Amino acid sequence: MNPIQKGIYAHYKSNHYEVLEFAKHSETLESMVIYKALYGEGETWVRPLSMWENLIEVDGKAVKRFTFVGESYSQN
Repeated sequence: MNPIQKGIYAHYKSNHYEVLEFAKHSETLESMVIYKALYGEGETWVRPLSMWENLIEVDGKAVKRFTFVGESYSQN
């Protein structure tokens, strides 16, 4: 079972990303999220799952760093 749903997410700063896959860090076994920017050059990134899921403070309010918005275009 995947730790989060694959698909399209909105970053709190408004850019959109597609979660492609999940991985484990080879040394620490920390869960990682592999994702692709849906803007610009479409670069692929990796981020610890704990950072993906955490809440951050924006203008004094706790908000999700990433919010699920729908299935990926390739899954439709």
